[in-house]
Amino acid sequence: MKISTFVSGTAGAAAMAMGALAVAPPASATAPTTATVQVKCGYWGTGTATLQAQHNGRVATVSFSTPVVWASHSTPANSLQTTMTLSTASGKEVTLSGKANPAWTLIGQPYASGPVTGAVTPGEALQFTSITSTIGGVTVHCDAISPQSPGPFVF
Repeated sequence: MKISTFVSGTAGAAAMAMGALAVAPPASATAPTTATVQVKCGYWGTGTATLQAQHNGRVATVSFSTPVVWASHSTPANSLQTTMTLSTASGKEVTLSGKANPAWTLIGQPYASGPVTGAVTPGEALQFTSITSTIGGVTVHCDAISPQSPGPFVF
């Protein structure tokens, strides 16, 4: 093999790799990825909820679960219309929504929202404020009664 062929082949491969990196979506990190918050959920009471977050560019995905609210009857997957509100330290609100809940099949099974999504500003710090899920005439609503721990999500 000629050295010039090897060099031009290597240079071409390197250029293609750099071009692929230039068009690849940016790697996104959310910190923290998991947090807890104390919530008050109407007549169900108060307790701890767990939040899991991630994002890709300007789209955030957050899931919420808590044993405070539990199934009193079977509910099919993807049947709860859910809206979650997050807020910045200055009070700006961001709304995420979705209809991707897991099925509630066992009486007493803890509530899980499934992922809700919405637009965020990269670098923005957001903290859970509230969540509302509705199916038919039944509504589950939980409000934060403590700051999110270990702190707000930075998307």
